[in-house]
Amino acid sequence: MSRCGLLYDPVFLKHKTGAGHPEQPKRVSHAHQAIVEEGLDQKILPLSCTPCEIKHLQRVHAPSYLIQAEKEIEDGFTQLSTGDTSVCEDSWDVALRATGGVVGATDKILSGNMDRAFCLSRPPGHHATPSKGMGFCIFNHAAVAARYAQAVHGVGKVLIVDWDVHHGNGTQDIFYEDESVYFFSTHQSPWYPGTGSREETGSGNGLGFTRNHPLPSGSGHAEIVENAFADDLVHRMNRYRPEFVIISAGFDSKLGDPLGQFQLTDDDFSELTRVIRSIADEHAESRVLSILEGGYHLEGLSQACVAHLKALI
Repeated sequence: MSRCGLLYDPVFLKHKTGAGHPEQPKRVSHAHQAIVEEGLDQKILPLSCTPCEIKHLQRVHAPSYLIQAEKEIEDGFTQLSTGDTSVCEDSWDVALRATGGVVGATDKILSGNMDRAFCLSRPPGHHATPSKGMGFCIFNHAAVAARYAQAVHGVGKVLIVDWDVHHGNGTQDIFYEDESVYFFSTHQSPWYPGTGSREETGSGNGLGFTRNHPLPSGSGHAEIVENAFADDLVHRMNRYRPEFVIISAGFDSKLGDPLGQFQLTDDDFSELTRVIRSIADEHAESRVLSILEGGYHLEGLSQACVAHLKALI
C-alpha cells in the first residue's frame, strides 16, 4: 500500500457559489471521479475530515475576522464583505471541515502514519489573509497546517510552495516577517491579486524567506518547472533545509484554464511534484502535504489532479 493519503468528502459540494461561478462544486467531484476511474483510490489511504477547532484558525486569522465571517454567513450574506468570496448557508461548516481535513492530514503525516497526502477540498485558501477572506477563499488552509505542524508537532522550518497562476497573497502576508516558514511562488503578473513582485522578499526576521517569480502570460515549462522550481527552489532549499513541505496546488496554471494564461501541462505537474518530493526526501523525511487551490476547467483540473496524485503516490 502507498504511503500517500487522499482527502475527499462530499460535504465539500455543499459550499454553493452561485450559477456560473468558476469555483463550483463540480471542481472536486469531477476530479475525484477521474481519480477513481484511474484506479488511484485503490492505491491511497483515505482521509476524513472533522471541523477545525477555532484555536487552530486563530494561529493565522484574527479573531475579529472569524467572528465577522461566521456572522455574515449565518445572516445570509451571499458574499463576504471582506472580498470577492461567494458564500451560502453551509459555507462556514464546509470551510471548517476543509481546514479540519487538512489539519488531520498533517497529523497523519507528522505522526508517521503516511508520508504524503493530497487534499482534494474546497473552498481554496491561499488568498485568505489574517483579517479577510478574498479570492474565493475563507480560511488559509496551508497557513493553518504550517502553524499546526509547528505548534503541535514541534516542526521547526516549513516550506510552502505555490504554483497557482494567482499569487498567494494571503500566505505571503501571514509569514512575511517569519523566517520559520519559507514561501515560494510562481504566478502570472500582472494578474489578480496584483501582489508578488520580485521585490517582495519578506521583512524583519522574515527578510529573505519569501521568494516570488512573477511571470508573463504564456509562461510554461522552461520558466516555471526548469528555472523556478528545478533550479532556483532546489538551490535555495539545499540551504534552508525544510522539515515539512506544503504545496498550494493551483491547477489554473494549466494550459487552457479560463482564469489563467500559463501553459503548464499534466506532464509538467508530474515533474513539479517530483521536484517537491525530491526536496522532501532530502530534507523533510519525505513529508509532503498538498492542498488544492485553483483550477477552473473541469476536465483540465481533473486530469491535472490525476497526474499530481500519481506522482505523489
